Amino acid sequence: MTDLEKIRREKLKKLENLGIDPYPARVFRTHTCQEVKDKFNDLKDSEICLVGRIKSIREHGKATFANLSDESGDFQIYLKEDLLGKKKYKIFLELIDIGDFLEVRGNLMKTKTGEKTLVLNNFRIIAKSLLPLPEKWHGLEDIEIRYRKRYLDLIANQETKEVFKKRFQIIKTVRQFFIEQNFIEVETPILQPIAGGAIAKPFITYHDALDINLYLSIAPELYLKRLIVGGFEKVFEITKCFRNEGIDWMHNPEFTQIEFYQAYADYNDLMNLIEKLFLYLFEKLKLQFEVKFRNEKINFKPPYQRKKFVLAIKEFTGLNLEELKEQKKIYQEAKKLGLKVEKNWSWQKIVDEIFKECVRTKIKDPTFIINYPVELSPLAKRTPDDPNYVERFQLLVGKLELCNGYSELNNPLDQEERFKEQLKLKERGDEEAQMYDKDFIEALKYGMPPTAGCGIGLDRLVMILTNSKNIKEVILFPTLKPKYD
Repeated sequence: MTDLEKIRREKLKKLENLGIDPYPARVFRTHTCQEVKDKFNDLKDSEICLVGRIKSIREHGKATFANLSDESGDFQIYLKEDLLGKKKYKIFLELIDIGDFLEVRGNLMKTKTGEKTLVLNNFRIIAKSLLPLPEKWHGLEDIEIRYRKRYLDLIANQETKEVFKKRFQIIKTVRQFFIEQNFIEVETPILQPIAGGAIAKPFITYHDALDINLYLSIAPELYLKRLIVGGFEKVFEITKCFRNEGIDWMHNPEFTQIEFYQAYADYNDLMNLIEKLFLYLFEKLKLQFEVKFRNEKINFKPPYQRKKFVLAIKEFTGLNLEELKEQKKIYQEAKKLGLKVEKNWSWQKIVDEIFKECVRTKIKDPTFIINYPVELSPLAKRTPDDPNYVERFQLLVGKLELCNGYSELNNPLDQEERFKEQLKLKERGDEEAQMYDKDFIEALKYGMPPTAGCGIGLDRLVMILTNSKNIKEVILFPTLKPKYD
């Protein structure tokens, strides 16, 4: 325990000895700080009651100014000994600290400098702060502290609070768009007996009563498609997904995405729908189509360019995938490009790495990359003109993958064969290969209509629209390695 905490604990004891409850169950408030600022002239003759945290104290003998803060903002309060009485005024000076929460009552005035102020006729402590705010609470910049102790970040930095308010508005607007497009919002399991729906390494847990391993959802895809089999035609879910992967500026093991599926549609329909979504989003949020992200300007105004996967690879690397179908050859070319690939990696994993490092990192404005090799997309439908490729797209924005979607594979026999190919990869040590989902195959055998589905990374979308440099900036409690004292 620090000396400062000891002092505050002593003040807490003194308050209790005076018969004051430092943590009452009920408080009273007539207005927020911002409401008083907005309606100041109308409220000048009313008694006002505010609640909030004390953020600064400026003592001037028998008068004291302080700043009270609630979620809406700050408001100046004024305490005077002859108005409060000596005993009450002394309690404030001796037992109240910066960081304490107060309920304050009084009438409004303006100071000589025009500052809107509440002159107190009474106050009450409603939560004693036993730890002092960081010295530089007014501009906490230590990244480590900001992420580990988000509560201090929110106290110290109004900008952080604004980012998360914008996050709320963005996700709310995305949800509203799909509701207006007649999609039904549903929920699928987080704990799943088989990890499926994406190429990713899952987190494993154990259920005692059932005596089975369960996996945290890497994607809701296979469950949402079961709903299409069951007769729903438009479904979406805003959900948490969990992938046991590395952490960097654009990856967090726990992330939020929206996945949506539409029966009787293909990947072209969904690309059009996504363009419509961004028009709606920017209009509702009153945003300019040109946004700044990581020191670059991005133009979100649709329509977006559509470029085939093999042509994008050739444009940025000079490689012709049609001539590099052998694992050994693609491995050699990847090494020439300076990529960190392993000899035991599969052909598709190496190609995916080439794409991520040499193509994605070059694309700034929204661009649909379409028609992926079938090996990279075990759940997508083959293109009619070439069975080696599938009707899949990714929307790249600001050098990030923002959306991933495709015309869904609804042929159960083809899907079964692709699952078997994934099993072979898993047996060779590929931890990201998909598992064989027998129940999903059975569901497909009952018949799934032509369907298209897509996932949008909402954390990344918020990153771009708030110009945040790191995904941890837009996740309230990002995944971090624990620190033990």
